[in-house]
Amino acid sequence: MAISSKPTAAEHAAPTATAIDRWEVAVVGAGLSGMYQLLKLRELGFKVHVYEAGSNVGGTWYWNRYPGARFDSESWTYGFSFSDELLKEWTWTEHFAPQPETLRYCNFIADKFDLRRDITFNARVKAAAWDDAADEWELIFENGRRARAHFLITAIGPLSAPTMPTIPGVGDFKGETYHTGLWPHHPVTFAGKRVAVIGTGASGVQTITEIAKTVGHLTVFQRTPNWCAPLRNSKIDAKTMEEIRASYQDIFSRCRDHYGCFIHDADPRNAVDVSDEEREAFFEKTYNTPGFAFWQGNFRDVLIDKRANDMMTDFVIRKIRARVKDQKLADKLIPTNHGFGTRRVPLESGYYEVYNQANVKLVDLRETPIERITEKGIKTSDAEYEFDMIIFATGFDAITGAFDRIDITGRGGQKLKEKWSDGPHTYLGLQIEGFPNMLTLVGPHNAATFCNIPRCIEQNVDWVSDLLKYMRDKGYHRVEAKPDAEATWTQHVHDTAARLLLMTVDSWMTGVNKNVAGRQKRTFVAYAGGAPKYRQKCEEVVAHGYEGFALS
Repeated sequence: MAISSKPTAAEHAAPTATAIDRWEVAVVGAGLSGMYQLLKLRELGFKVHVYEAGSNVGGTWYWNRYPGARFDSESWTYGFSFSDELLKEWTWTEHFAPQPETLRYCNFIADKFDLRRDITFNARVKAAAWDDAADEWELIFENGRRARAHFLITAIGPLSAPTMPTIPGVGDFKGETYHTGLWPHHPVTFAGKRVAVIGTGASGVQTITEIAKTVGHLTVFQRTPNWCAPLRNSKIDAKTMEEIRASYQDIFSRCRDHYGCFIHDADPRNAVDVSDEEREAFFEKTYNTPGFAFWQGNFRDVLIDKRANDMMTDFVIRKIRARVKDQKLADKLIPTNHGFGTRRVPLESGYYEVYNQANVKLVDLRETPIERITEKGIKTSDAEYEFDMIIFATGFDAITGAFDRIDITGRGGQKLKEKWSDGPHTYLGLQIEGFPNMLTLVGPHNAATFCNIPRCIEQNVDWVSDLLKYMRDKGYHRVEAKPDAEATWTQHVHDTAARLLLMTVDSWMTGVNKNVAGRQKRTFVAYAGGAPKYRQKCEEVVAHGYEGFALS
């Protein structure tokens, strides 16, 4: 089976024989973090270059073109804040922008700041190795290109390594096949077709809801049901957009002080301390508020106290039952192995109502697991299904997966994949002991992995840029996390997560992925201390002369 959105050989830039590109700084990835990092370092006078696997900018918004794709942060909190001109010139058309609009935004940034002249596209990194004698990183690309740089900055994204399910015969199907994370750049039609979707995570929920509007017949194969909450999206008219522009300073200030850089402040009360009437009324209010209000802006104890979480979970169960006509079907859509909010919550616009359609069928894989994929469709333990199209909404090898797919070799020949075999070890989620001069934007153990990402991207990029400028000004050539600093930070990451109910659940946030070998051990790959606490720690490190880093 060939995933049809992968760039063809013709799209790849031809290798430049034995020539080696040389830079002060090489950045891998031209999504939002890579573009902003390029801009910052270029302004500081560094000789910097970006390498991007795709044929254009955008990162996750370049690859994830599946039907219904959109972000679940309010658009006007998601955009960059570093440029007043950018804020004045860009107009958001929806409160939760769809993928095409967000990709246009990425291209607008690239055009406005003339970024493409310092980006090489169709350049997927195959390997990166530290040359200790030269104080340089060497990059080797799949197309044969090579590059060397004094500093290597990864901007590869937390959800950029798509995974296929480990199902026998996965390549045998003769019809159309797509992965949501590698969606083709050409239109895909569903009218009159028999379509299967495997997976009901965030991308699955969005895809299912959208294609159900036009599909001939849709069969959803669900292994693990997810809790979902309403997105409640709406258009932004010209008057509202002007009000937003006038409020940007307050909006970004509010995001800065929020745990995850959203606008939804948690209620200071505990759910277990208020009356039943007060609790129900507050649940109802937040459930009917757009975005992550119900998840991120609920009572302060709902994600740490099981009693409170049970109360919130019971409320959502009642909402699902009210929306799904067949209560036996509703039973299958209601998770039983984790409480609401203990996994990443997909936001939806009519997802549960899809299952009221006569042309939609749910197959519960807990009851009838898939045995294999055939030339004509999918065979479960009790039936064979024929399809015209199979969509794999099977997600990503989150956060560390994109690192694993590059053969990264540090000091003394140490492999990053081996160092992280039992889970990531980092300092501030920005550097790794044994891997000098490599900085990891939105890497594991970084607040940006548990955040309204562009808000934390700006903090990451500004911090890394200041570090490189400091090193240049002071005459330093090498920076590396100290072993004790890395060990202390990694332990802090685990200690901070331990109080959350999410650590009792297998999910990509706890490093578990049933589609990836070796991803069955529960750890924590994000940072649960919150963006303000993370930012404070980063500032303290700088104030103490980059404490925890060996500068030489």
